[in-house]
Amino acid sequence: MVWMAILKIARMGHPVLVQRAQPVEDPSAEEVRRLVADMAETMIDAEGIGLAAPQVHRSLRLILFLDAEDRAEMQGRRPLALINPEIEPFDDTLESGWEGCLSIPGLRGVVPRYARIGYRGLTLDGGTIEREAQGLHARVVQHEVDHLDGILYPMRMPDLRELTFETELKYFMTQSDEEEPHEPADQP
Repeated sequence: MVWMAILKIARMGHPVLVQRAQPVEDPSAEEVRRLVADMAETMIDAEGIGLAAPQVHRSLRLILFLDAEDRAEMQGRRPLALINPEIEPFDDTLESGWEGCLSIPGLRGVVPRYARIGYRGLTLDGGTIEREAQGLHARVVQHEVDHLDGILYPMRMPDLRELTFETELKYFMTQSDEEEPHEPADQP
């Protein structure tokens, strides 16, 4: 029987979130498998769509995320673990979108990210995974890999006037919906 634990999430201000994480030497090690299981349980419990090892106080190059282009596709999926990930943008095209973070609870901000990326890394069996992503999928992968380099999403924001509390964002989006209908942005 495998016991999983819900781990404590580091919040903005903790030193583990602003340092470069160390590579995972043996992706198939039992302690890595346990960490991935615990991170998955933690992410699901926190209702997140991505989580990086530094967010649970482990300075390792390991991320989990739901791999879909929109929120509807994410329902019922188990997170994908990616070890020692690398990202390569296809071009310089950026898209701005709302982001949140389990380490910065209650806030959202508009962050530019590459529109289309390729990413690669290792699986828990030590095999290689290589994929392409766009939309929310690409945004989540970039957000989580930033955690491995000690970068939090507000550090990527060109305009901090677009950093807001979730409660204010919901209120003002509701107000503007009453005035003029529009599609809300996806939010990791």
